[in-house]
Amino acid sequence: MISREQISTQPLEHLGLITAIIKKIKLEEKLDTRLPLNENKGVKVGMGKRMIAMILNGLGFIDDRLYMFPQFLENKPIDRLFGPDITADYFNDDALGRCLDVIHDYGSTLLFSEIAFEIATQYDLLGKTAHMDSTSLSVYGDYADPDIPGLISYGYSKDQRPDLKQVLLTLGVTGKANFPIWMSSHNGNASDKITLQRCAERLRKLTKGIKDAPAFIFVGDSAMYEKCVEKGGDMLWLSRVPNSHKKAKELLATQYENLSWSTVDDKGYQVASLFCDKYKGVKQRWTIVFSQQMHKRESITLEKKKEKEYKEMMKKLNSFKRQQFSCEFDALKAMKILEKRLKYYHLHVEIKSKKKHANCGRPKADSNPVLIYFAEGSLTLNTQAMEWYKQKLGRFILATNQLDVKKLSDMEMLREYKNQTHVETGFRFIKGNCFEVSSVFLKKSSRVEALMMVMTLCLMIYSLAQYSLRDSLNKNQDTLPNQLKKEIAKPTIAWIFRLFNGVSVVHIRLRKGLQTLVSNITPILEKVIRYFGPTAMKIYDILETNNEKVKGGLFAKKAANA
Repeated sequence: MISREQISTQPLEHLGLITAIIKKIKLEEKLDTRLPLNENKGVKVGMGKRMIAMILNGLGFIDDRLYMFPQFLENKPIDRLFGPDITADYFNDDALGRCLDVIHDYGSTLLFSEIAFEIATQYDLLGKTAHMDSTSLSVYGDYADPDIPGLISYGYSKDQRPDLKQVLLTLGVTGKANFPIWMSSHNGNASDKITLQRCAERLRKLTKGIKDAPAFIFVGDSAMYEKCVEKGGDMLWLSRVPNSHKKAKELLATQYENLSWSTVDDKGYQVASLFCDKYKGVKQRWTIVFSQQMHKRESITLEKKKEKEYKEMMKKLNSFKRQQFSCEFDALKAMKILEKRLKYYHLHVEIKSKKKHANCGRPKADSNPVLIYFAEGSLTLNTQAMEWYKQKLGRFILATNQLDVKKLSDMEMLREYKNQTHVETGFRFIKGNCFEVSSVFLKKSSRVEALMMVMTLCLMIYSLAQYSLRDSLNKNQDTLPNQLKKEIAKPTIAWIFRLFNGVSVVHIRLRKGLQTLVSNITPILEKVIRYFGPTAMKIYDILETNNEKVKGGLFAKKAANA
């Protein structure tokens, strides 16, 4: 009979899938080539393995700080994840802190972009557009003597935490895998209107030195538009024109009768060309977009705003009746101030007057009453203004300096702009509860900057894992069950990772020796593991079948089909 003392377990869970991706793209080798060690100092692990340890911790969905890394790894099957002769105490806070210092010295943005482009080129992940956006990350701790002056500061908090200092992270993604190819950190009070265009320009210059890199069209929201027009030069860009833009206001409110609208999809989107001409000295194409869903939402919002204005203004008019003025001019002046605040109504004013004695009570025989004035008002709907607002509902304008319609049609402009949500998805991943490094807590501001690079590497591995699995499922006409047990071809990799909860390496000590096996592998998990290729199969002790190939995915050439 086997006793309790003879059995021990180590949680493996989804870390084997992450390790398979990391080994497939040879991330450790790419990092060690760029971040070599000083062999005279007798270090035990290279910078590549240290980075992998941080990635495993980041994608392990554990809210552990850097000093907790040995604790995170100490109960894991290190030999399966890193190889033999590696122990958890190699990844202490000092080793990882020095790794972050080396990343900063090399250049966080440069290191990330070099590795990203090498991988994206190898696996054909580059698209014709690069989507740029930024977000703020809250920072805890005291940085009275920062080694990067001005990086950490107070600013407009997108996390709704104005009490905390912050850093701005700019991210760029491209292609079918929503693959991150750019990251950079900025002052916490930096403006998107400046940083987005600058980052796009830096990325464009970087691509010029990379063989086979495409001439990206840089896509951004309305914050990027003005700087692209002013300083974009020969950089190709696509942006939404701000609704506050004078020319955009005029065009959005115009009732078009001769435009040729084209339906983009079944979700109520339509596009039409406005003009292709110079504007602010830059030749560009403007395309107007109409969204049926947006029209419904904005119509409801407009009605609520109209009702709110009416209620608030009626309260003020009722209180105004009790206010006294010494002359008719003062009463009219006060009402004009109220009228300026109106958007949806006309104010009709009536000035009344009456005589009144200065003091209360019975007036004296020789007292003369004075003339005082009152203002009364009523509201009527401003139908002209309402028509103007209604005309703009569901509309926005896209602009680009790619003048060749064959290279970027009006419909493609909308599709590429809608894909801007891919960057926001990346931000949700980085700042989500399952990957809680958004509240950064490190000793030096340079390490904060380097950790942001590590966080974006985690996003890269996550994106690759999801793309590879979905591509394999699609090309093999296969499915996996979602949370509702429904078979789908596009599961999220976060859900797949959760399916591996409980998967462990079990060690059984017998008289004949030590027996090791991986427990809780269901048929569904085995299917997933096979799609992740031979490395994953070896980690999870899955036997490889002969003469069966997986179509698609990063592991298409070698993996056996499920």
